[in-house]
Amino acid sequence: MHRLFVAIRPPAAIISNILAIMSGIEGARWQNDAQLHITLRYIGEVDRHRAQDIAVALDHIAFAPFEIALSGVGNFQRKGRLDSLWTGITPVDHLEHLHRKIDRACIQCGLPPEGRAYLPHMTLARFGRIAGSADHFMAQHAGLISTPFMVRDFCLFESELGQGGSTYQLIERYRANEPGASL
Repeated sequence: MHRLFVAIRPPAAIISNILAIMSGIEGARWQNDAQLHITLRYIGEVDRHRAQDIAVALDHIAFAPFEIALSGVGNFQRKGRLDSLWTGITPVDHLEHLHRKIDRACIQCGLPPEGRAYLPHMTLARFGRIAGSADHFMAQHAGLISTPFMVRDFCLFESELGQGGSTYQLIERYRANEPGASL
């Protein structure tokens, strides 16, 4: 079985700037350089044949390059406790449109539609049962805004769970079409 997801990797300079602010919360399991990404669609576990079908379907998605930036910070909670910390993305229109195209391609390969509302973000940290307060971090970085960057591709990744957390392997990179291509 292959555990897959589709995501965008921000440029190295953006990742470097984000890594520099990631500290100061007790119990945080900060993402490392290789783990930082903007998820477009979580696929989950599929067999080899379905994984190949998905890879081919994604190759048929047309999109023009577009610009985004990281913007602000937020968190997700589970059962009233801090679960993850993230930075948002702005603007979201092109990301949402690309997400819908990827979701449709996955559905055509026999997967169920994405079950959750799509909230474009990049996870910075995850938390276990013991988590310090993220209030200071969130207040300090509420106005976070990165330099805008061009999205010229998206990637299919395989995730492998291990004792040190997840590791991601790039399976395929899908490049944008020429400027002006139909979104």
